[in-house]
Formats: sequence, structure tokens, C-alpha cells
Amino acid sequence: MIKILFVCHGNICRSPMAEFVMRDMVEKAGLSGQFTLASAATSAEELGNPVYPPVQRLLASHGISCVGKTARQLRPGDYAAWDLFIGMDNANLRNMKRLFGSDPQGKVHALLEYTDRPGEVADPWYTRDFEATWRDVRAGCAGLLRRLTDGAKE
Repeated sequence: MIKILFVCHGNICRSPMAEFVMRDMVEKAGLSGQFTLASAATSAEELGNPVYPPVQRLLASHGISCVGKTARQLRPGDYAAWDLFIGMDNANLRNMKRLFGSDPQGKVHALLEYTDRPGEVADPWYTRDFEATWRDVRAGCAGLLRRLTDGAKE
């Protein structure tokens, strides 16, 4: 079982999008029993709030439901409980490492490092470009799934 926690600032846009896109990809590949997937925030700003409505609509337009998901905050104890922490931007990576006190086991990664165009997933809360975020998240999740199922060690 590979346990992956997707992380962004508020856990209402990018990280839940990645969680549910990855869940959809894993299910379609017949690998649901091999993964535990969730998402969390580095901040406390949106705790308990549902996925941002434009993200809900975008996911639904692709046949993906995120019903019942609410924002939760990353905790120091999560480091021992999860195999991979996938951040959306450099601030997420810094905040995770600060919260964990470092990353001694090399569990913290950027989503787009699994693509041919590493960088940051732009925050649609600010850009309003949900489609660009969708494309980045899909590419990152597809690359991550490929890496994990091809037997490459993280």
C-alpha cells in the first residue's frame, strides 16, 4: 500500500483536485487496493471548508466527484503515517519541511517533478485559470502514477 498525501496552502483547490484526479486514475487502472490517497493544507485558513465550488464543477465536468471532502491541516505526526507528500508549489514544500523539522526520508516532492516540465502548479484561487491547474494536476498525477507503477523507487 502506497500512502500519498497531496498538499497545498488551503486544501480547497489544488491538493483536493490532485487527490481526486489521482483517485480516478488509480481506479481506472484497477489499482485502488494499492493506494491510500488524501490531501491537506499547510495553513489553517480553510479548515472544515468544502472543495472550492469552481474546482467541484471542474472535477464534475470530468466525471469526478469530491463530495464530502473538507479541508484539513497537515500535522507533524503525518510524516510517519504517509509515504509521500506531494506539494503544489515551493511554498508548500518549504512549509512541509518546516512543519516536519526537515525531510530525512525524502518523502516531500513537488507534483510537477513527475512531468517533463517541473515547476509549480499555479494557484487558481489567484490566477482564476482552473483549466491550467487541471492540466498541470493531470500531467503530474499521470507522471507520479507511472513512476510508482513502473517500479521506480521514490
